[in-house]
Amino acid sequence: MPIKIDDRLPARESLEMENIFVMTESRAKSQDIRALKIIILNLMPTKITTETQLLRLLSNSPLQVDVEFLQTATHKAKNTSQSHLSKFYYTFDEIKDRKYDGMIITGAPVELLEFEEVDYWDELCQIFEWTKTNVYSTFHICWGAQAGLYYHHGIPKYTLPEKMFGVFPHKPLDLYHPLMRGFDDVYNVPQSRHTEIRFSDIALCKDLQIISYSEQSGIHLVSDLECRNFYATGHSEYDADTLAKEYFRDKEKGLDIKIPYNYFPDDDPTKTPVITWRNVGTLMFTNWLNYFVYQRTPYDINDI
Repeated sequence: MPIKIDDRLPARESLEMENIFVMTESRAKSQDIRALKIIILNLMPTKITTETQLLRLLSNSPLQVDVEFLQTATHKAKNTSQSHLSKFYYTFDEIKDRKYDGMIITGAPVELLEFEEVDYWDELCQIFEWTKTNVYSTFHICWGAQAGLYYHHGIPKYTLPEKMFGVFPHKPLDLYHPLMRGFDDVYNVPQSRHTEIRFSDIALCKDLQIISYSEQSGIHLVSDLECRNFYATGHSEYDADTLAKEYFRDKEKGLDIKIPYNYFPDDDPTKTPVITWRNVGTLMFTNWLNYFVYQRTPYDINDI
Protein backbone atom coordinates (compact mmCIF):
# COMPACT_ATOMS: atom_id res chain seq x y z
CA MET A 1 0.00 0.00 0.00
CA PRO A 2 1.76 3.18 -1.07
CA ILE A 3 1.62 5.48 1.93
CA LYS A 4 1.30 9.20 1.38
CA ILE A 5 3.46 11.12 3.80
CA ASP A 6 4.99 14.57 4.04
CA ASP A 7 7.98 14.85 1.70
CA ARG A 8 10.16 16.01 4.64
CA LEU A 9 9.31 13.24 7.13
CA PRO A 10 12.54 11.56 8.37
CA ALA A 11 10.98 8.10 7.94
CA ARG A 12 10.83 8.62 4.17
CA GLU A 13 14.53 7.96 3.56
CA SER A 14 14.61 4.83 5.74
CA LEU A 15 11.54 3.35 4.07
CA GLU A 16 12.76 4.05 0.55
CA MET A 17 16.06 2.32 1.37
CA GLU A 18 14.00 -0.77 2.26
CA ASN A 19 12.23 -0.58 -1.13
CA ILE A 20 8.94 0.26 0.60
CA PHE A 21 6.57 2.17 -1.68
CA VAL A 22 6.39 5.68 -0.25
CA MET A 23 4.37 8.24 -2.16
CA THR A 24 5.24 11.84 -1.47
CA GLU A 25 2.52 14.43 -1.17
CA SER A 26 3.48 16.07 -4.45
CA ARG A 27 3.04 12.80 -6.39
CA ALA A 28 -0.17 11.84 -4.61
CA LYS A 29 -1.86 15.05 -5.72
CA SER A 30 -1.63 13.87 -9.32
CA GLN A 31 -3.70 10.72 -8.61
CA ASP A 32 -7.47 11.01 -8.87
CA ILE A 33 -8.50 8.37 -6.32
CA ARG A 34 -10.05 8.22 -2.85
CA ALA A 35 -7.15 7.58 -0.48
CA LEU A 36 -7.75 5.97 2.89
CA LYS A 37 -7.21 8.52 5.65
CA ILE A 38 -5.34 7.10 8.65
CA ILE A 39 -4.30 9.05 11.73
CA ILE A 40 -1.71 7.77 14.23
CA LEU A 41 -1.82 8.97 17.83
CA ASN A 42 1.83 8.49 18.70
CA LEU A 43 2.29 8.27 22.47
CA MET A 44 5.72 6.63 22.34
CA PRO A 45 8.74 8.63 23.55
CA THR A 46 10.84 7.63 20.50
CA LYS A 47 8.37 9.13 18.06
CA ILE A 48 10.52 9.12 14.91
CA THR A 49 11.39 5.44 15.37
CA THR A 50 7.73 4.56 15.94
CA GLU A 51 6.70 6.53 12.86
CA THR A 52 9.03 4.45 10.70
CA GLN A 53 7.94 1.15 12.27
CA LEU A 54 4.22 1.79 11.76
CA LEU A 55 4.53 3.28 8.29
CA ARG A 56 6.45 0.18 7.23
CA LEU A 57 3.46 -1.98 8.20
CA LEU A 58 0.91 0.18 6.39
CA SER A 59 2.62 -0.04 3.03
CA ASN A 60 1.88 -3.51 1.61
CA SER A 61 -1.07 -3.10 -0.78
CA PRO A 62 -1.87 -1.25 -4.04
CA LEU A 63 -4.15 1.31 -2.37
CA GLN A 64 -3.09 4.79 -1.37
CA VAL A 65 -3.07 5.62 2.35
CA ASP A 66 -2.93 9.22 3.54
CA VAL A 67 -1.22 9.15 6.96
CA GLU A 68 -1.30 11.94 9.53
CA PHE A 69 0.16 12.09 13.04
CA LEU A 70 -1.49 13.23 16.26
CA GLN A 71 0.10 14.30 19.55
CA THR A 72 -1.39 15.14 22.93
CA ALA A 73 -1.47 18.82 23.79
CA THR A 74 -1.46 18.16 27.53
CA HIS A 75 1.90 16.36 27.59
CA LYS A 76 5.23 17.82 26.49
CA ALA A 77 7.43 15.31 24.66
CA LYS A 78 10.96 15.08 26.08
CA ASN A 79 12.65 12.92 23.44
CA THR A 80 11.41 14.51 20.21
CA SER A 81 12.24 18.02 19.07
CA GLN A 82 9.49 20.62 19.08
CA SER A 83 10.38 21.50 15.48
CA HIS A 84 9.62 17.91 14.38
CA LEU A 85 6.30 17.92 16.24
CA SER A 86 5.35 21.30 14.83
CA LYS A 87 6.09 20.17 11.26
CA PHE A 88 4.43 16.76 11.27
CA TYR A 89 1.94 16.49 14.15
CA TYR A 90 -1.54 17.83 14.77
CA THR A 91 -3.24 18.40 18.10
CA PHE A 92 -6.75 17.14 18.79
CA ASP A 93 -8.29 20.60 18.52
CA GLU A 94 -6.89 20.86 14.99
CA ILE A 95 -8.46 17.60 13.74
CA LYS A 96 -11.54 17.05 15.91
CA ASP A 97 -13.89 18.09 13.10
CA ARG A 98 -12.32 15.70 10.58
CA LYS A 99 -13.25 12.10 9.70
CA TYR A 100 -10.80 9.20 9.32
CA ASP A 101 -11.12 5.72 7.88
CA GLY A 102 -8.73 4.31 10.46
CA MET A 103 -6.71 5.24 13.51
CA ILE A 104 -3.77 3.69 15.37
CA ILE A 105 -3.19 4.48 19.05
CA THR A 106 0.27 3.43 20.20
CA GLY A 107 1.61 2.27 23.52
CA ALA A 108 3.18 4.57 26.10
CA PRO A 109 5.66 4.09 29.00
CA VAL A 110 3.07 4.90 31.68
CA GLU A 111 1.58 1.49 32.40
CA LEU A 112 2.56 1.38 36.08
CA LEU A 113 0.44 4.49 36.69
CA GLU A 114 -3.28 4.24 37.24
CA PHE A 115 -5.03 5.40 34.08
CA GLU A 116 -6.44 8.49 35.79
CA GLU A 117 -2.94 9.46 36.99
CA VAL A 118 -1.57 9.86 33.44
CA ASP A 119 -1.23 13.58 32.75
CA TYR A 120 -3.03 13.41 29.40
CA TRP A 121 -5.77 10.95 30.46
CA ASP A 122 -8.64 13.45 30.16
CA GLU A 123 -7.50 14.40 26.67
CA LEU A 124 -7.15 10.75 25.71
CA CYS A 125 -10.70 10.10 26.92
CA GLN A 126 -11.89 12.89 24.62
CA ILE A 127 -10.09 11.18 21.74
CA PHE A 128 -11.55 7.75 22.60
CA GLU A 129 -15.05 9.25 22.62
CA TRP A 130 -14.40 11.12 19.36
CA THR A 131 -13.37 7.89 17.59
CA LYS A 132 -16.93 6.54 18.04
CA THR A 133 -18.26 9.05 15.50
CA ASN A 134 -15.22 10.21 13.54
CA VAL A 135 -13.15 7.06 12.92
CA TYR A 136 -14.38 3.91 11.22
CA SER A 137 -11.87 1.44 12.76
CA THR A 138 -9.28 1.95 15.50
CA PHE A 139 -6.26 -0.26 16.24
CA HIS A 140 -4.88 0.05 19.79
CA ILE A 141 -1.38 -1.17 20.72
CA CYS A 142 0.03 -2.25 24.14
CA TRP A 143 -0.79 0.42 26.76
CA GLY A 144 -3.03 2.04 24.17
CA ALA A 145 -4.94 -1.28 24.07
CA GLN A 146 -5.22 -1.44 27.85
CA ALA A 147 -6.38 2.17 28.00
CA GLY A 148 -8.93 1.62 25.23
CA LEU A 149 -10.35 -1.52 26.85
CA TYR A 150 -10.60 0.32 30.18
CA TYR A 151 -12.33 3.36 28.68
CA HIS A 152 -14.73 1.55 26.34
CA HIS A 153 -15.47 -1.58 28.39
CA GLY A 154 -14.22 -1.05 31.95
CA ILE A 155 -11.57 -3.80 31.62
CA PRO A 156 -8.88 -3.34 34.33
CA LYS A 157 -5.15 -3.96 34.04
CA TYR A 158 -3.06 -5.85 36.59
CA THR A 159 0.59 -5.43 37.56
CA LEU A 160 2.74 -8.49 36.77
CA PRO A 161 5.25 -9.89 39.29
CA GLU A 162 7.97 -9.28 36.69
CA LYS A 163 8.16 -7.67 33.28
CA MET A 164 6.72 -9.66 30.36
CA PHE A 165 9.72 -9.26 28.11
CA GLY A 166 10.72 -11.17 25.00
CA VAL A 167 9.36 -12.85 21.88
CA PHE A 168 6.55 -15.27 22.69
CA PRO A 169 4.69 -17.89 20.62
CA HIS A 170 0.99 -17.12 20.14
CA LYS A 171 -1.97 -19.10 18.81
CA PRO A 172 -5.10 -17.91 16.98
CA LEU A 173 -8.35 -18.80 18.72
CA ASP A 174 -10.29 -18.13 15.51
CA LEU A 175 -8.33 -18.99 12.37
CA TYR A 176 -11.32 -17.89 10.26
CA HIS A 177 -11.35 -14.38 11.65
CA PRO A 178 -10.38 -12.04 8.78
CA LEU A 179 -7.70 -10.38 10.92
CA MET A 180 -5.98 -13.78 11.22
CA ARG A 181 -6.11 -14.77 7.55
CA GLY A 182 -2.77 -16.15 6.44
CA PHE A 183 -1.46 -16.60 9.99
CA ASP A 184 0.38 -19.77 10.97
CA ASP A 185 -0.98 -21.98 13.74
CA VAL A 186 1.79 -20.56 15.96
CA TYR A 187 3.35 -17.13 15.42
CA ASN A 188 5.77 -14.90 17.32
CA VAL A 189 5.07 -11.47 18.83
CA PRO A 190 7.39 -9.27 20.92
CA GLN A 191 6.00 -8.32 24.33
CA SER A 192 7.38 -5.63 26.62
CA ARG A 193 5.08 -4.70 29.50
CA HIS A 194 4.67 -4.68 33.27
CA THR A 195 0.90 -5.18 33.27
CA GLU A 196 -1.71 -7.48 31.75
CA ILE A 197 -5.38 -7.88 30.95
CA ARG A 198 -7.04 -11.14 31.95
CA PHE A 199 -9.22 -13.75 30.25
CA SER A 200 -11.72 -13.71 33.10
CA ASP A 201 -12.52 -10.01 32.64
CA ILE A 202 -12.84 -10.23 28.85
CA ALA A 203 -15.08 -13.29 29.19
CA LEU A 204 -17.57 -11.29 31.24
CA CYS A 205 -17.91 -8.67 28.49
CA LYS A 206 -20.40 -9.80 25.83
CA ASP A 207 -19.15 -7.14 23.40
CA LEU A 208 -15.58 -8.46 23.15
CA GLN A 209 -13.90 -11.43 21.47
CA ILE A 210 -10.42 -12.80 22.20
CA ILE A 211 -8.81 -13.58 18.83
CA SER A 212 -5.41 -14.90 19.90
CA TYR A 213 -3.36 -15.65 22.98
CA SER A 214 -0.11 -17.08 24.35
CA GLU A 215 0.15 -19.70 27.07
CA GLN A 216 3.14 -17.74 28.41
CA SER A 217 2.26 -14.10 27.87
CA GLY A 218 -1.55 -14.25 27.88
CA ILE A 219 -4.01 -12.42 25.65
CA HIS A 220 -2.67 -10.92 22.45
CA LEU A 221 -5.55 -9.76 20.21
CA VAL A 222 -9.06 -8.67 21.18
CA SER A 223 -11.80 -7.12 19.05
CA ASP A 224 -15.26 -5.77 19.68
CA LEU A 225 -18.03 -7.70 17.94
CA GLU A 226 -18.50 -5.02 15.28
CA CYS A 227 -14.76 -5.13 14.49
CA ARG A 228 -14.59 -1.38 14.81
CA ASN A 229 -11.95 -1.59 17.55
CA PHE A 230 -8.96 -3.91 17.83
CA TYR A 231 -6.63 -4.25 20.79
CA ALA A 232 -3.12 -5.78 20.58
CA THR A 233 -1.04 -6.31 23.73
CA GLY A 234 2.21 -6.90 21.82
CA HIS A 235 4.49 -4.98 19.49
CA SER A 236 4.51 -6.55 16.03
CA GLU A 237 5.85 -3.25 14.72
CA TYR A 238 9.16 -3.55 16.64
CA ASP A 239 12.49 -3.57 14.82
CA ALA A 240 14.95 -6.44 15.32
CA ASP A 241 16.96 -4.44 17.87
CA THR A 242 14.15 -2.72 19.81
CA LEU A 243 14.09 -5.21 22.71
CA ALA A 244 17.89 -5.18 22.81
CA LYS A 245 17.90 -1.41 23.22
CA GLU A 246 15.38 -1.71 26.06
CA TYR A 247 17.43 -4.45 27.73
CA PHE A 248 20.77 -2.61 27.60
CA ARG A 249 19.11 0.68 28.64
CA ASP A 250 17.65 -0.93 31.76
CA LYS A 251 20.93 -2.74 32.53
CA GLU A 252 22.81 0.56 32.38
CA LYS A 253 20.28 2.04 34.82
CA GLY A 254 20.96 -0.82 37.22
CA LEU A 255 17.43 -2.17 36.99
CA ASP A 256 16.64 -5.81 37.69
CA ILE A 257 15.89 -6.86 34.09
CA LYS A 258 16.04 -10.41 32.74
CA ILE A 259 17.35 -11.31 29.30
CA PRO A 260 14.36 -11.08 26.94
CA TYR A 261 12.80 -14.51 26.38
CA ASN A 262 13.45 -16.29 23.06
CA TYR A 263 15.25 -13.28 21.61
CA PHE A 264 19.05 -13.32 21.68
CA PRO A 265 20.54 -16.45 20.03
CA ASP A 266 21.51 -18.87 22.84
CA ASP A 267 20.34 -16.19 25.31
CA ASP A 268 23.64 -14.46 24.67
CA PRO A 269 23.28 -10.64 24.65
CA THR A 270 26.50 -10.32 22.66
CA LYS A 271 24.83 -12.04 19.69
CA THR A 272 22.67 -10.21 17.16
CA PRO A 273 18.92 -10.92 17.52
CA VAL A 274 17.12 -12.54 14.60
CA ILE A 275 13.71 -11.08 13.75
CA THR A 276 10.97 -13.74 13.67
CA TRP A 277 7.82 -11.60 13.65
CA ARG A 278 8.13 -9.22 10.67
CA ASN A 279 5.72 -11.13 8.41
CA VAL A 280 3.14 -11.35 11.22
CA GLY A 281 3.12 -7.60 11.74
CA THR A 282 2.83 -6.88 8.03
CA LEU A 283 0.02 -9.41 7.58
CA MET A 284 -1.93 -8.22 10.63
CA PHE A 285 -1.98 -4.58 9.57
CA THR A 286 -2.63 -5.46 5.93
CA ASN A 287 -5.63 -7.56 7.01
CA TRP A 288 -6.87 -4.74 9.22
CA LEU A 289 -6.63 -2.19 6.43
CA ASN A 290 -8.18 -4.47 3.83
CA TYR A 291 -11.00 -6.21 5.67
CA PHE A 292 -11.93 -3.68 8.35
CA VAL A 293 -11.06 -0.31 6.84
CA TYR A 294 -11.03 -0.36 3.03
CA GLN A 295 -13.90 -2.84 2.52
CA ARG A 296 -16.18 -1.37 5.20
CA THR A 297 -15.61 2.36 5.44
CA PRO A 298 -18.07 4.55 3.49
CA TYR A 299 -16.83 5.86 0.15
CA ASP A 300 -17.89 9.34 1.24
CA ILE A 301 -15.76 9.81 4.33
CA ASN A 302 -18.28 12.29 5.74
CA ASP A 303 -20.73 9.39 6.18
CA ILE A 304 -18.57 7.82 8.91
